[in-house]
Amino acid sequence: MYIDRTNSTNSLMKTLLSRGEWPEGEEFLYTGFQTAGRGQTGNSWESVEGKNLLCSILLQPQKPLFELNVAVSVAVHRVVTEKIRVISEELSIKWPNDIYWQDRKIAGILIENAIIGNEIKYSIAGIGLNINQTEWHSDAPNPVSLKQISGQEYNIDRIMNELAEETRKVLAMPREDIWIYYRSHLYRREGFWPFMEREVSTEPTMNVQRNNVLCTKAFMARIEDILPSGEIVLRDQQNKKRIYHFKQIRYVV
Repeated sequence: MYIDRTNSTNSLMKTLLSRGEWPEGEEFLYTGFQTAGRGQTGNSWESVEGKNLLCSILLQPQKPLFELNVAVSVAVHRVVTEKIRVISEELSIKWPNDIYWQDRKIAGILIENAIIGNEIKYSIAGIGLNINQTEWHSDAPNPVSLKQISGQEYNIDRIMNELAEETRKVLAMPREDIWIYYRSHLYRREGFWPFMEREVSTEPTMNVQRNNVLCTKAFMARIEDILPSGEIVLRDQQNKKRIYHFKQIRYVV
């Protein structure tokens, strides 16, 4: 379902679902412009009107919560590398679920859950994929778009259709195959890289990165694993294992 503009596709989908107004059998909502697009941990999502793919996907809770993050990340990565054919060696999945080209962010994913009692009724995956935008004015530190990478203009409707098709395919894949793909395409998956611990905070990540008020000294570590529950397992240069939730650690980019 397409709508010209809204505050946030995630918010609109949640509202329609809560009112019983969401069309039966519909899984996707996308828009040309969001007035209040959101990212992880309180960040905003910048997008020029009509330039990028801004959508939400209705997901039934058939998989554990973090595995939905993994599956949607894999679907977005596969669309960009296999359908749009951005060089796959330079495109990666930055834990937990951003898509990076080299050291720059090309897509972000925000999954929200509707919980009634102790039961998750459904999940909504909001996706922002930078496509034709070439200038950035927000505090986002490292955005990039498909057009900036290739110099080409892209058809957003076609990419939306390809993402819908790929998401259905990935969600139907065996769990082991999804995890193999996710782990093998992780950002900085080889070698030692700098990380910084964070205090758990509701402050937007971009503010923490800019102000550095909640971060400790950087340390070097390599990625050893990603747990099914979503934590990252690092091994530092002193051979110490460190396990973090995504709000407790950040990459130094």
